[in-house]
Amino acid sequence: MTVLNEKDFAHLHAAEVDFRAVEVAASKMFRAEYATRPDVVHAEDMPIEHSPDGLIKHLVHRNLNTKECCVEAYMQFLKSGERSGKHRHMWEEVVFVVEGTGYDLHWDLDFDCKEQFEWSWKAEPKKFTWERGDFIYIPPFTEHQHFNDGEGEARFIVMSNRIVKDMGFNWFDQLENAPGY
Repeated sequence: MTVLNEKDFAHLHAAEVDFRAVEVAASKMFRAEYATRPDVVHAEDMPIEHSPDGLIKHLVHRNLNTKECCVEAYMQFLKSGERSGKHRHMWEEVVFVVEGTGYDLHWDLDFDCKEQFEWSWKAEPKKFTWERGDFIYIPPFTEHQHFNDGEGEARFIVMSNRIVKDMGFNWFDQLENAPGY
């Protein structure tokens, strides 16, 4: 039996590929296409969606093909007495309240990784009240839901980091749809 030294072992391979050459070509194509993307997304070009979370207007999204490649943002609208859907996802969110008053319910995550992921959520949610001008922080994989308890429409901007999705953690669980969806 022949014993390979480290240098011989280092040269062993299963197949020859062109991964790096393909990446170089793809990068060149991306940079050319990226240069054509808009720097400004006008209000009339931002699509509205009747989503499982309620009415939202996409401000920045990968499908809008803007130069922004890291952040997603949408404006959410809740009429008086309305609530959003309840969901959780692996990325954190920040929410800026543009107008209105209401509250969020957040069910905190308990997590352990012994031999496999073990997930559970608190039975009782934490309640956070909000009003115009407030920021709300939602930690990763926290179950959450927004409620408008004011007289008028509540409107807020929801921002998240799309990179976590591209890292393979595009885990999104819709637990309850907004009324009317």
